[in-house]
Amino acid sequence: MPNLKDLKTRIASVKSTRKITKAMQMVAAAKLRRAQDAAESSRPYTERFNAVLGGLAASAGGSDAAPRLLSGTGSDQTQLLIVMTSERGLCGGFNANIAKLAKTHADKLAGQGKTVKILTVGKKGRESMKREYGKYSIGHVDLSEIKRIGYADAARIAADVLKRFDAGEFDVATIFYSKFQSVISQTPTAQQIIPASFEADAEASTLYDYEPSEEAILADLLPRGVATQIFAALLENGASEQGARMSAMDNATRNAGEMIEKLTIQYNRSRQAVITNELIEIISGAEAL
Repeated sequence: MPNLKDLKTRIASVKSTRKITKAMQMVAAAKLRRAQDAAESSRPYTERFNAVLGGLAASAGGSDAAPRLLSGTGSDQTQLLIVMTSERGLCGGFNANIAKLAKTHADKLAGQGKTVKILTVGKKGRESMKREYGKYSIGHVDLSEIKRIGYADAARIAADVLKRFDAGEFDVATIFYSKFQSVISQTPTAQQIIPASFEADAEASTLYDYEPSEEAILADLLPRGVATQIFAALLENGASEQGARMSAMDNATRNAGEMIEKLTIQYNRSRQAVITNELIEIISGAEAL
């Protein structure tokens, strides 16, 4: 059983930890508002952009002149998995859930005899994937020095992916990220970006006449579409990370408070027992006299 000094030291340590988790919760709450606004603001543009591309794809999809980003290579043998996680931890199961979805997908593809390649974005994803799937890794994107994610960062990742596609390194590319729902709910999501897959929008195809041809416009817009989808995924990840960290730090603060209460009760009982023993010794000594 720990003595009074050990209990007092442990109570002080847990109180210090609670201060840290509380501070991290407040910082995450402040960052969440900005990240959530950015993610939600990007959704209308992304959805409309994809709808317009969907209308174009419906018209040009069957054409022999359709861009390779739309028609694909004619094979799905080599699959590229782009696993997008955070650079920092202490955010609950946020990173683990994304990695788990990517691992499940990789195992499924490997079971079908496909060739799997993995590109990680974010340090935590690389650490999680390299233990069991390091042999599939072909690269890593480090965003640790970037204070605020911008479109230029997404464009840089997209340029690397498109360069690999043009070089024939893979046939299908899928991104894995977490879609923000609320502070307590983030949904791990897998989205195919190459070859492009869109839901056709009838309104988009009837309201506009395109010049030059749909194929020429798609050839210009599809690379931007890849960058747009990656940027939207990064924004969703940013909001999800802060929401998950806020929730995790709130739980940690509550747990620390409960632990402090239990340790304080244990400390008081131990102290009372010591005092009682001392009184018994004094009384016994007095009676002996």
